[in-house]
Amino acid sequence: MTTPVPPPRGSPRLLPLPGMAVIALWMLALATIGVIGVLTHRYPTRDAQTVVLVLSTLFAIAGLGLMRRKRWGWALSLGATFVCMSFAFYTLAHTHAESWIVMGVANLIFFMYLVRREVLERLE
Repeated sequence: MTTPVPPPRGSPRLLPLPGMAVIALWMLALATIGVIGVLTHRYPTRDAQTVVLVLSTLFAIAGLGLMRRKRWGWALSLGATFVCMSFAFYTLAHTHAESWIVMGVANLIFFMYLVRREVLERLE
């Protein structure tokens, strides 16, 4: 007769979901695009450049935090996807430029993915 092995202490180490990695890379890509836009003078005023650099920094921090599966990274990523989604749909409504549909729908999908229970269970 064998004796059962007791479970290890603490919670089992869960692997990150692939979608979390994709969203983290999306956040880093948005940060990179913002910095490139500032460096190439796509934003005319100093205030616009400052806002874009601050948002790019927050996007980069959110992406890195989500890659490390931190709860604060998840919260920043959730907020960033919501802000990007809202901005994309606002811009689409006012300019009717169809290119904003992709940005809005992608961020909507990422937002819906991040609020899933499975994602929250994998955070530290």
